[in-house]
Amino acid sequence: MTDYTLFIVDDEKTIREGITAYIEDDYQLFAYQTAEDALENLSVHNPDLILLDIGLPGMNGIQALKKFRSIRPDLLVIMITAYEDVGSVIDCMRNGAYDYIIKPIQMEGLEVTIANALENIRLKKEIKALQEDQIRKKLPCFIGESKAVRDIMADIEKVAQSPDTPVLILGETGTGKELIAMTIHHKSPNFAGPFIAVNCAAIPKDLIESELFGYEKGAFSGASNTGKKGLIELADRGTLFLDEVGDLNPDAQAKLLRFMENGEFYKVGGTTGKTVKTRIVSATNKDLEEMIESGAYRRDLFYRIGVIKIRVPSLNERGDDVLVFARYFLHIFNEKFKRSLTGISEQALRLLKAYPWKGNVREMKNMMERAVLMAEGHEVTPKDLGIDDPLSGDESADAPPLALTPLTPDGVDLNAMKSYLDEFYFSQAMDLAKGNETGAAKMLNLKHHAFRYQYKKIIREKAAEDSKGDEPDQ
Repeated sequence: MTDYTLFIVDDEKTIREGITAYIEDDYQLFAYQTAEDALENLSVHNPDLILLDIGLPGMNGIQALKKFRSIRPDLLVIMITAYEDVGSVIDCMRNGAYDYIIKPIQMEGLEVTIANALENIRLKKEIKALQEDQIRKKLPCFIGESKAVRDIMADIEKVAQSPDTPVLILGETGTGKELIAMTIHHKSPNFAGPFIAVNCAAIPKDLIESELFGYEKGAFSGASNTGKKGLIELADRGTLFLDEVGDLNPDAQAKLLRFMENGEFYKVGGTTGKTVKTRIVSATNKDLEEMIESGAYRRDLFYRIGVIKIRVPSLNERGDDVLVFARYFLHIFNEKFKRSLTGISEQALRLLKAYPWKGNVREMKNMMERAVLMAEGHEVTPKDLGIDDPLSGDESADAPPLALTPLTPDGVDLNAMKSYLDEFYFSQAMDLAKGNETGAAKMLNLKHHAFRYQYKKIIREKAAEDSKGDEPDQ
């Protein structure tokens, strides 16, 4: 059982040598006379478990316990005390000690205590491995190397450490918001609890309260004679995912806010409050801030459900990740349909990258599924994808669509052209909308936050360009 590393920290040489002699065949052991020495070697040997004497010289055991746990919150520590000092033992347990043993040490009892602690560690490692396996299988929306994806995965790691902090996921349809919620759940302390997902937009508005909070028997016409548990109660000690949370009616908003404030709710028709512990993760593709301004959404609920906000980029914002997705889904559907397509043609890759992915990852998955199933050659072509190539057919490559500058051997400044088009259309939209950003965003088929970000960027770049032009010639 040498897979585990243990530290023995005790100022009595006989204790260190006695424990070592008894268990050295089973574990990798390192013995130290002081807590300071053990702390110095913590990152060197990375122990799974520490046997720690309370009555150490210098830094005592309780102080050392706090230090060990601040550096390694997952580290298990068994305290050793010369007598049953109840006050010290309670203090140790409050500060995260796994267990304690009393001198003189009964070696058989110590062996059982160590075995139980290491079984705890083994189970945690198995759960973590299971979590990672499930995440790999269920997160195709987060393959790729774009900075946006790396940032989101880093946010998920941080958020998941808490069992109950509310999270609001913002993003377009098909970007993988539910998969993010599932990942937060699988990585959180609530992993063993249920993950309950509900689409608020799919439930009739007059039934949403009874679905969320349940109802007592006979609460309304047609109600079950036995009553019903709501989704919030079913998600006790787990995670409740409220998709399309912007579709909640005002009454449901008020009840949800009350629950999130104190963890208590009332079933429809009920008079007795019930309390559960669950993390609420919400998602929407709507602009909740705009809804707040129009009076359609509660500002206090918005702040409560969005203690942490994760904004998911659209597929069009993820650059070359589009091609990574295409190849990923090619592999998946090759296996599913027992096909042996060797790749995606250069022409098809070019079209995939230029395609306006309004349905995001979901649309990409559906398109690649059809392409792999229907492909007649050895690789996926534009025809298989169902995307028309504007440069094929009767049109000449020298005559691009609209009034775009033709590509010549001298090349074209694509960035400059894009900047020009952005400035032209954003300015036109703002003029037509009379300065209203929400209206202008709708004209360009953009979310309000995306429009605002891009418009501010255009203004900054134009100001910088104008200031260059004002500089005197040298």
